[in-house]
Amino acid sequence: MKKRVVITGLGVVAPNGVGVSDFTESLKQGKSGIMFHQELKDLNFSCQIGGIPNISDDLKSKYFTDLQLRGFNSSGILYGCIAGIDAWKDAGFDTNPDSKLDYQTGLIFGTGTSGVEKFREAIYKLDEGNVRRLGSTVVLQTMASGVSAYLSGMLGLGNQVTTNSSACTTGTEAILMGFERIQNGNAKRMLVGSCSDHGPYVWGGFDAMRVMTYKHNDSPKQGSRPMSATASGFVPGSGAGALVLESLDSALERGAKIYAEVLGGEINSGGQRQGGTLTAPNAEAVQRCIKKAIENSGINASEIEVINGHLTATSKDALEIENWSKALNRDGKDFPYLNATKSMVGHCLAAAGAIESVASVIQLNEQFVSPNINCEDLHPEIEKLVASEHIPTEKIDLNFNTIAKASFGFGDVNACVIFKKYQE
Repeated sequence: MKKRVVITGLGVVAPNGVGVSDFTESLKQGKSGIMFHQELKDLNFSCQIGGIPNISDDLKSKYFTDLQLRGFNSSGILYGCIAGIDAWKDAGFDTNPDSKLDYQTGLIFGTGTSGVEKFREAIYKLDEGNVRRLGSTVVLQTMASGVSAYLSGMLGLGNQVTTNSSACTTGTEAILMGFERIQNGNAKRMLVGSCSDHGPYVWGGFDAMRVMTYKHNDSPKQGSRPMSATASGFVPGSGAGALVLESLDSALERGAKIYAEVLGGEINSGGQRQGGTLTAPNAEAVQRCIKKAIENSGINASEIEVINGHLTATSKDALEIENWSKALNRDGKDFPYLNATKSMVGHCLAAAGAIESVASVIQLNEQFVSPNINCEDLHPEIEKLVASEHIPTEKIDLNFNTIAKASFGFGDVNACVIFKKYQE
């Protein structure tokens, strides 16, 4: 028999809030974490705004030793470790470095790129012939699985420890990979999530592609506009989200608090066919992903009450809503409430799915739908499909049981997970 899987811990490092408490308040208030960055202007970026979490030196010292921080220059790993450790503690576990190796707990923590700043630093030293001055942590800080290596060592995790990487789908995919491992009885707990570095060496390629907005350099908080008629491209962001997944039996045995249940989901690809490309989705595959996620969760499409979409503030937003409408066979006032977390944090790339899943679980647990800021001028194609009151621009309290979270990434890859309010 498949095991039920619940969420017992949350951690988040986002541009508009570090820690679950601050992030929750920002979600309720519709607080944006997008700011102007002089460095981007100096480098001649078209888009000079972005979302970077506020991490002080004092905060770093609470998670890392002085030795670990010496020569440390990998923002994604930093964010991932903070979010992961917070989630672990939130679930009721300690971080004693002398704790026993835990063979019942594993880790799947994704990223897109790792340690880009550290890699750049290393390149300059190599070009100067200073290979012996690279330091002993260059490999750990720049390998894709660096965040998993750091976190598993901090927590002593002995089950599967790995890093996945599937562009913007990474975080949602990590949740489903961890879910399946517990569901099949191969682990009691899995710490899952994803992270993304910040800065020009990560964001520059997107600026060159002209997919980021250039119209809001003087009004950064209005720049990220999912579902808006005046959306002009996404705003880059960074950070990390983390969740502790646990078998229901294990959670009940130790009296853990339960945020929500993971019912199931689906991961697939459009294969860059039927209109799908490296950067555009195959609509049929997206719809199939949503339908299969619902089927795998053992519910009906009519039970989806809220959707936390991918919704990046690009021309693909209207297509995404159309895909949801076709997959659910619902529109107008029958369409679920819509939620675009990116309006407040920007597009956090590989971290997006994890941060937005944390946002989804918080809203489900506290029974509210956060505002979609900057979309008072709803895109007309979206307005045809969804009743405007189901795209709230201010926080609303809502008694609901089920939320769907989906991510669609470069390479024509898709993931959708279904969270439900825990019921015995």
